[in-house]
Amino acid sequence: MRILVTNDDGVFSPGIAALAEGMARAAGGDHEVVVVAPLADHSGAGAAVGAVYERESIPYEAVEIPGLEHVPTFGVDGPPALATILACIEGFGPRPDIVISGVNNGANVGRSALHSGTIGAALTGAQFGLRGLAVSTTWGADPVPWDTPVAVAESLFDVIAGAPPGTVLNLNVPALPLHQVRGVRHARLSQSGLIRSVRSHHLADGSPIGGPATGELPAPGTAGAVRLALRDASTEPGATDGLDPDSDAALLAAGWATITPLAGVREDGGTHRDLLPTAVAAAAALLGAAAETV
Repeated sequence: MRILVTNDDGVFSPGIAALAEGMARAAGGDHEVVVVAPLADHSGAGAAVGAVYERESIPYEAVEIPGLEHVPTFGVDGPPALATILACIEGFGPRPDIVISGVNNGANVGRSALHSGTIGAALTGAQFGLRGLAVSTTWGADPVPWDTPVAVAESLFDVIAGAPPGTVLNLNVPALPLHQVRGVRHARLSQSGLIRSVRSHHLADGSPIGGPATGELPAPGTAGAVRLALRDASTEPGATDGLDPDSDAALLAAGWATITPLAGVREDGGTHRDLLPTAVAAAAALLGAAAETV
């Protein structure tokens, strides 16, 4: 079995070094580990691959992780989903069977899962039939206890290896010594997110765009910015108020490691099916009218 280790923080980050070391231990002599990850930080990239249609090839650099000279390691000029694709099409040796992504420095819970490059890499692998595990830890003071999420990830190796193709688990672990983690819980995705806007749109001079004083939008060419605040829902006081206590953000804040199964792009055969007849009829009417005018 071949194990791909990747991340979104970059191939030189301490999180991927710790994870690659842990996966090498878990693999023992029975499995092969290869690292393919971005050369630069691509946090928040989701499953983006960039403008690959403009590139005939993707540059890469063979590098070494200190202490893991025996693990083939490659940094690619692109986001983590692209790194996963390149590995899956045998750009760096035989196609992998498992993708382990992380360790991300910062939790990936709730709506943040949509934007996480860590998770995006695992979901991309699932589209190729790989089993995947995305590993993240909460923000914490240095030194970050990388050994804790890595130990939990190692304990899940046999589970992932034996899972059906396309399985993806999202693992979030508190930034605590292993003995202080309360345990591991299955968790639902919460309604919290990493990014929230704390101000309205602002012009360069600090005045609001379309505010109640004028109600006017700026003229074309006017420069401004949208002020955002990042938050870690697992550590910010009050951030989990009102959340389902069984959600990933709430459990993580309470000191639990959480596991959430995720699915990638697939047809929604559930609640929105009732919309299909109306949508198809509306489009068909338009196309029928267009055909009549030809």
